[in-house]
Amino acid sequence: MTTRRTFLTLSGAAALTACGGVPTTSTPSRSSAVPSDLRPIPNAGYDAWVRAFRPRASSAGISDATLNAAFRTAGFIPGVVTRDRSQPETKYSLEDYLSIAASDERIAKGRAALARHRGTLNALENRYGVPAEITCAIWGLESQYGERRGDINVISSTSTLAFDGRRGAFFEKQLIAALRILQSGDTTPNNLVGSWAGAMGHTQFIPTSYQSLAVDFNGDGRRDIWSDDPTDALASTANYLRRNGWSASTKWGGETGQPGTPSGSIITPQAGGPSFTVTSNFRAIKSYNNSDLYAIGIGHLADRLAGGGPIRGSFPPDRYGLTKAQRITLQEKLTARGYDTGGTSGVIGPKSRAAISAYQQASGMSVTGDPSAELLARL
Repeated sequence: MTTRRTFLTLSGAAALTACGGVPTTSTPSRSSAVPSDLRPIPNAGYDAWVRAFRPRASSAGISDATLNAAFRTAGFIPGVVTRDRSQPETKYSLEDYLSIAASDERIAKGRAALARHRGTLNALENRYGVPAEITCAIWGLESQYGERRGDINVISSTSTLAFDGRRGAFFEKQLIAALRILQSGDTTPNNLVGSWAGAMGHTQFIPTSYQSLAVDFNGDGRRDIWSDDPTDALASTANYLRRNGWSASTKWGGETGQPGTPSGSIITPQAGGPSFTVTSNFRAIKSYNNSDLYAIGIGHLADRLAGGGPIRGSFPPDRYGLTKAQRITLQEKLTARGYDTGGTSGVIGPKSRAAISAYQQASGMSVTGDPSAELLARL
């Protein structure tokens, strides 16, 4: 079985996912226009590849009718290849990661989503043993609670990457699985959309994982993870975790030494920062995304959705000698002077660096784009 863990490792994905609204790689929301480089364009080589692929698809049990319907509106997407070949490897500290993964906005939206879908999430907890807050937290990180599910035609994206060849065999398997989704009637070619790499729906399943683990929880005869109703997507996620070892009798873990933290292994993801005691359920979360930061982010966000408080331990200054509070102050001061930092979370991302560079240039300073105590004092 190809799992999301395999997919994310193969993709070189950063710990924070694209559809979750992280500034490293972005997937357009369903309400936004698809960028021009993510729309199909004519490509003779791709067309020849599709003709050669059709007999292989037929041998895999895909009907001519399914192939014709799937490729009627599909095509080569140049931006998919560009993104696949130039994925940035963003290195987040745990402090920065949690600032994004468990931001005030994500917590507030998550609590609202939890209340809105409490009946469904409780039913899933009863069926699969996965707490409602854990399932909801994955939903929040993967697609901002359904706001960013992706708009790219999955047949186009997977066939483009299969044709490109860098990971051709892997993406041809995803393409075959996507065609089987259409052939089974779970959705239509127009609705089979996802991220640029083919991850789909509210909780970003890849086609092969969908084939193995998606479920029809609402009983309408389709495993529909794409619709505005998130029921099947949330159920599929809970089923995924259960099938990957989730135990209903224990917690994921927690900050070491705090009340309610279960026994388990101790990890310290950020030198000088707080430690966490983690259980087998922590490893189940990592099957969804093979990253300690991701699993802690999910667990901590779930705890916050359940009414828990922030991390109690302190984090050390960053490599520039600044604390999170100082970085927030720096962003606030730049924003007050008209420089767009992209927010005041304390995470120094591309927009903050651009704002710093612009201020440094306007002020006659050496342009580095780096935060510093000197810059903060000047501001």
